[in-house]
Amino acid sequence: MERMTPRTLSGFMELDPKNEARFQKMIDTVSRIYSLYGFTPLDTPAIEASEVLLAKGGGETEKQIYRFQKGDSDLSLRFDLTVPLAKYVAMNYGSLAFPFRRYQIGKVYRGERAQRGRFREFYQADIDIVGDGSLDILNEAEIPSVIYRVFTELGLARFVIRVNNRKVLTGFYELMDLGELSGDIMRTVDKLDKIGTEKVCSLLADLGVSQAQVKAIMDFISIRGTNGEVLAALESYRGKNALLDAGIDELRTVAGCLGDFGVPESHFALDLTIARGLDYYTGTVYETCMTDHPEVGSICSGGRYDNLAGYYTDKSLPGVGISIGLTRLFFVLQDCGLLSEDFPCAPADILVLPMTEDMSPAISLATALRARGVRVQLYSEKRKFKARMNYANKLGVPFVAFLGEDEVAKGAVSIKNMTTGEQATLTYEEAGDAILAAIGEAGNVRPIRGA
Repeated sequence: MERMTPRTLSGFMELDPKNEARFQKMIDTVSRIYSLYGFTPLDTPAIEASEVLLAKGGGETEKQIYRFQKGDSDLSLRFDLTVPLAKYVAMNYGSLAFPFRRYQIGKVYRGERAQRGRFREFYQADIDIVGDGSLDILNEAEIPSVIYRVFTELGLARFVIRVNNRKVLTGFYELMDLGELSGDIMRTVDKLDKIGTEKVCSLLADLGVSQAQVKAIMDFISIRGTNGEVLAALESYRGKNALLDAGIDELRTVAGCLGDFGVPESHFALDLTIARGLDYYTGTVYETCMTDHPEVGSICSGGRYDNLAGYYTDKSLPGVGISIGLTRLFFVLQDCGLLSEDFPCAPADILVLPMTEDMSPAISLATALRARGVRVQLYSEKRKFKARMNYANKLGVPFVAFLGEDEVAKGAVSIKNMTTGEQATLTYEEAGDAILAAIGEAGNVRPIRGA
């Protein structure tokens, strides 16, 4: 049989066991916090009919989608979690309670050119709140509190949630007699952090925007200061465009609620450069950036949209949502050296090493500890003691249990702390208490080290 060289496709991330433990902790943390805010879990198929997935796509989406034939079926891998949500809500409209709050964490697929930090298969962690006909602005104000809590509990300390409102931007461009170009202008301005002011101004001129209008746009989006100062500056534009006025009111409402939602002003900034490149956003928009690593770009983004499922139903289903690219975020944190080295990555809390021919006492110990919530691995291989201890060291387990004839006779177990080297002979109950206490302390270590 001809041997082939094993390989992983470019753009697909495989983690070693220790990093996979960190990654799973991130997923568990995000899931738990999403649930705290009343979002229900949802899992949609990774494969859909191409016509369903591409209803809202086309253009660049169609170029990037993984599409294939199976018999007479034209199928595609999902490229995000939003389109499947739209399909699900349209299909199940009659049985859902609105506002419908769902979260989904799963893999998506994009056949784009693989490059550093960009993947073809990656996890997204989404939340969306979908209304029936209408959706109160308070939902848009609550979203930043979810973002803040997620990243704080993951271990990130230095990040900022940048918020804007598309109505403010659209209304301003209408005021400048640039309404027909507003989408193109927003997509251009949204590149400001990546390409710089000079290039943005050049691209705006290419769109047919006059020099005076370019200056007015740059002055407008350059409004800076505290959130209160930004809102005060926007008041000078009030009364000139109804849509702009509505956007200012919505920004003021969102900013005014954040303190009550537990988001400190140090982690929240009104930023008129934020537009999000997708045209379906219609209200509040969000981007979250790491303060010390602006080159990374947004690690969580989203916003308000007014017609989630227009391609599948005539029902008006406005919503607001965000997405965290977990795979990319993990890669960035690893690349920046921000993953915690103290995070417990071992697959078990204790390794039980039987030292007698009779395995029954070791099996009973493992069963008793597992019943108390201790993760136990039972070592049954007939190896020398040194090989067994090397195995324990390689796994990185914090404790090893020895069960020799003396321990079995006493109904006890010798427990070795692999970090300190200390060893004690304890009853099964005492051993369980000691390990659970250590697990509790280790459980407070976050996968990210306070960056």
